[in-house]
Amino acid sequence: MIAIPAVDLREGACVQLVGGEYQKEKVRLDDPLEVARSWARYGFARLHVVDLDAATGRGSNQELISELLRDGAAEFQVGGGIRATARVEELLAEGASRVVVGTRAVEEPEWLGELAAQYPGRLIVAADVRERRVVTRGWARTLPRDVIDVVEELNALPLAGLLVTAVHREGQMQGTDLPLMEDVVDASHFPVLASGGVTTLQDLRALEHRGVAGAVIGMALYTGLLDPWSTAEEFGE
Repeated sequence: MIAIPAVDLREGACVQLVGGEYQKEKVRLDDPLEVARSWARYGFARLHVVDLDAATGRGSNQELISELLRDGAAEFQVGGGIRATARVEELLAEGASRVVVGTRAVEEPEWLGELAAQYPGRLIVAADVRERRVVTRGWARTLPRDVIDVVEELNALPLAGLLVTAVHREGQMQGTDLPLMEDVVDASHFPVLASGGVTTLQDLRALEHRGVAGAVIGMALYTGLLDPWSTAEEFGE
């Protein structure tokens, strides 16, 4: 299993939110490029970049993402508000190793099917989950579907993976939702990445034990609760 630091972009800065709520910003760093380079220096091979402004229709950090990809400090998977085929093509052409698609992918399976066929092994579907229900549109809309139903519908597609974020654990630093992640791994035919509440090395080991392929980590790394050196040494790549 690999640990993947999150680089969440908002208004040109790297931020961390508590519980996925925009009014609860806890961390703000003004140089995301240097943040990405610093995670790479610790030994993390892959970074998870999210454009929070694009995800919620508040704007875009497109130029900053292009700059991160050009800089090439690490391998990048990029997501946040990606709802157009042209944007997926653009990110892959600019050097993203994988593109993370969420809202439209979950709400329009036909579009996802065409996109996955066009870019096999390059797409990660993001399923943001609150109390086992999938939420979309920057956590504003809750779908009346259990996440396992969504996973089973996705299994036929040639995806690079499924990123499951336990939104109810996001930024809380109280551990991840292990039963949820275990159920998703059991149901999924492709690699599962976990996010939300990962706080300790024990959390990471528990996820690895349950078959999770990767864990996206935010708040615990940014606040120093999780030591980056030891995390990268054990789970960097």
